[in-house]
Amino acid sequence: MAPSSGKIIAIANQKGGVGKTTTAINLAAALAINGQQVLLIDADPQANATSGLGIDPGTSAQSIYQLLVDDTAAPADQVVPTQIERLALIPGHIDLVGAELELAGLEQREQRLKHALASLGTAYDVVLIDCSPSLGLITLNALVAADSVLVPVQCEYFALEGLGKLLNTIRIVQQGLNKALQVEGFLLTMYDSRLRLSNQVADEVRSHFESLVFQTMIPRNIKLSESPSYGLPVLLHDPESKGSLAYMALAQEVAAKLPAKA
Repeated sequence: MAPSSGKIIAIANQKGGVGKTTTAINLAAALAINGQQVLLIDADPQANATSGLGIDPGTSAQSIYQLLVDDTAAPADQVVPTQIERLALIPGHIDLVGAELELAGLEQREQRLKHALASLGTAYDVVLIDCSPSLGLITLNALVAADSVLVPVQCEYFALEGLGKLLNTIRIVQQGLNKALQVEGFLLTMYDSRLRLSNQVADEVRSHFESLVFQTMIPRNIKLSESPSYGLPVLLHDPESKGSLAYMALAQEVAAKLPAKA
């Protein structure tokens, strides 16, 4: 199967509450608004990226679950449109909780998502995968399928806690399953310029990872926090909010590294 010509970016950090899903939803929306054809894959059993785009994961017949465990499932049949032009979604589902066990006994269990996405061809400029806060088989599938990993890091105490484990997992994937996997970048989230701690953490992350840290930092913003309750990306909920402007800026940084369109 020929691989997609679009870029596949996994959004991962096994530490919870760092802004993975918020970033997945709003970066996907910002890229689509900027003119990219975008597919967002919700690979988290909590399915918050799905509900955050106004789609009820409990009633959707389509989901990533089928792609992981059913060899006969066609990826294009699992794609649903969203309220944003050029942004499509493969929903998450609570059944993903059991998918880890089902995958364990399957052949090429780490590469099932990669093989599934290959059949989508050139339909999308960017595919974003919202990973669960774990380093299990589903997240491993995302890392094997991806071209790069975007790592949200919150500007709070223990920000670097657990990053070593994630980076070690990325190295293991690079060595055996996906030699081309790269780090897309580290994204500082929940930044509050008024707090000394936020600035200290931002400085520490930049000193550790240097040019791999995005220039854009995602601020603490009430509109970002409340927009999922409306089933909307913040760019539709309040386009002029600080959160919206930050994700539009991040989208420009990500788009600048995308392969040139033919």
